[in-house]
Amino acid sequence: MREERSAFSGPAFFSEELDFWGSVAGDVFIIEGGKVYMRGSIYGNLTVQNGGRVHIFGTIKGNLTVDKGAKAIHSGSLGGDAINMGGRMFIERGSTVNGRVKAKAGQTMVNGHEVGESSRKTY
Repeated sequence: MREERSAFSGPAFFSEELDFWGSVAGDVFIIEGGKVYMRGSIYGNLTVQNGGRVHIFGTIKGNLTVDKGAKAIHSGSLGGDAINMGGRMFIERGSTVNGRVKAKAGQTMVNGHEVGESSRKTY
């Protein structure tokens, strides 16, 4: 696994195994093959696309969107909404979501409790 400690402007596309400690001024996309441990900051939105995986320990100022076939574990700070469009999203105790959790499809777990796909509620 590669470790990255840098600051740059987005949009950024991650498609490899990466331990990220830097910052991105703009949007970030984790695409197929990307497995990222996000320990830094994103000053934009984070989108996890089909085949991508992320574990967030750092800060995202915008929204987190998880597409079908993707996985996200959120243990950090999120300034916007957490939106599951059909993937697997896990929001752990102690994390922060300043917006709403929107379970559109897929599997969404909030503080260890599953939010049903059929309910399609906004929390």
